[in-house]
Amino acid sequence: MVQAEQINGFPTQPGVYLWKNAAGVVLYVGKAKNLRSRVRSYLSDDKMAEAKTGTLVSEASTVEYILVDNEKEALALENNLIKQFKPRFNVLLKDDKTYPYIKLTREPYPRVYVTRRLRKDGATYFGPYFPGNLAHRLVHFIHRHFKVPSCKVDFRRKHTHPCLQYHIGRCHGPCVAGLTTEAVYGAAVQDVKHFLEGKTRDLLRGLRTRMEAAAEDLRFEEAANLRDLIATVEEMDQKQKMAAAQGENIDIFASYAEPPLVALNLFHLRNGRIVDRHEYFWEDRYAFDEAEFYSSLLKQFYLEQTFVPHLIHVPVDFEDREALEELLSERRGARVEIHTPQRGQKRAMVALASTNAKHSFDARFRVMKPSTAVLKDALRDTLNLEEAPNRIECFDISHIQGTDKVASMVVWEDGRMKKADYRKFLIQTVVGNDDFASMFEVVTRRYRRLLEEEKSLPGLVLIDGGLGQLHAAARALEELGIINQPLASIAKREEIIYVLGQEDEPVKLDRYHPVLHLIQTVRDEAHRFAVTFHRHRRQQSRMTTELTELPGIGEKTAQKLLKHFGSVERVKAASQDELVKVVGRAGMTLSRRYQASQDPRDGLPEGPAPTPMP
Repeated sequence: MVQAEQINGFPTQPGVYLWKNAAGVVLYVGKAKNLRSRVRSYLSDDKMAEAKTGTLVSEASTVEYILVDNEKEALALENNLIKQFKPRFNVLLKDDKTYPYIKLTREPYPRVYVTRRLRKDGATYFGPYFPGNLAHRLVHFIHRHFKVPSCKVDFRRKHTHPCLQYHIGRCHGPCVAGLTTEAVYGAAVQDVKHFLEGKTRDLLRGLRTRMEAAAEDLRFEEAANLRDLIATVEEMDQKQKMAAAQGENIDIFASYAEPPLVALNLFHLRNGRIVDRHEYFWEDRYAFDEAEFYSSLLKQFYLEQTFVPHLIHVPVDFEDREALEELLSERRGARVEIHTPQRGQKRAMVALASTNAKHSFDARFRVMKPSTAVLKDALRDTLNLEEAPNRIECFDISHIQGTDKVASMVVWEDGRMKKADYRKFLIQTVVGNDDFASMFEVVTRRYRRLLEEEKSLPGLVLIDGGLGQLHAAARALEELGIINQPLASIAKREEIIYVLGQEDEPVKLDRYHPVLHLIQTVRDEAHRFAVTFHRHRRQQSRMTTELTELPGIGEKTAQKLLKHFGSVERVKAASQDELVKVVGRAGMTLSRRYQASQDPRDGLPEGPAPTPMP
């Protein structure tokens, strides 16, 4: 435990302090205008009586500090250290994939994706976008008009034919040699950059130049398409200008807490209208100090955001509000204000957010089952899918050391398991214990049949397993020519969800999350169905083998006997007449075999002696 003597030598300047345990693990990071005064306050009787502070001080063995020049630098450093060390006593803003960005990749043939995590991978990111589906709508617009795809095809190797996206005019087809050139594709990518950066003048200038050139070369269809695109871009630009004059951009925070559980709601007002609402949850708060909570939360939330609104409303004031306002204003290049409304419409909006936070708390922690529509929307947002899936098909493999290999497919549709659509598979082409090859075979067979029968594909394909099984399923779909099929897997032990195309951003959900409950339910049902089928196959194989070991009894005869009598024991106990009725003359042979091997000590039920054979 830290003693007061360790703190007496602390400086009185601004800085950041770190509480550490005996193993050197950082337990808590804080900032202060006066390091000595702030850290010494932790040892006061009032603070020690608090659950969080008392536990922190008792577990810590030392306190270290870092001096900075001013409070703004302390704010920034504190935020960086919290993100680096993730101390368990700090409020940690978990990335629940809430804010969508559009990512333009850095490749010879760049692609556009919707993502929810910024990475230092050389790609260009645009956003965030509110509401959440706006990013998907913009990407669809890019596909339709600029033909820059979001597919997961490997452009490093050439393919023999393009996918459906090329044939419907939503991709230039860089995967097939001769369909496009680097110049044409590069011009399309440049148009996408201008469009996403809001450089409408540059975009329109380039489009008009290409339209006029196409008309001069008598390429009238291309010129007409460019003319329509110019009209669409001009209309979108006009709508944005009109909306920008309608109102303010405001973020409104409110929370509800029953420690250690906390629920937070965030409302986004853009141009004076509510355009989106997001939820955050914590399960590990020792105590809930609103001022400290929002102080830490806002720093983590905005210091690395590319967009910061003019106004931020929170339900309580906090100590370093002015310093944070100043720092955010510098980052934004315009004034940022953090308010605690006391009356009027803005106070009513904070109250509305608070009511929603209470409802979110009940829905998450009081195990209230969300509606199917809400659950599907949450599944779409959490897994970063383009559309909310109405149907999930989930696959699992079952075997014992590579023997009796089987697979199952179960179906979730519109909020419930649809047992009529369940399917069983016998693995036919895989030798030995190879789950990846087995998954490849099953997924290939399932979706080849759907293509042959011209049936629609599910909203999500779910695989029970990790990255290996996910990539095996993806390879099967790609070889069938199925592109952009939503595909995910869930690893059993870690309960981590991997989404195809986002493998470097696995989804980790807390144990109360309804999306995790849904995926676990579907996965567990697939596992149950596969294990049950495997157990049945193993038992049937054992019984059939016991009968076929008898001379004159083949596999089909053994199966007929088992189907009629139900077990080997009942076959042994059956009379000759009963056996003959089921399998004809083979029954006479079987009766003689059992008569010859009959022994009073064999454990069969006692009964009348068998009829002598003629």
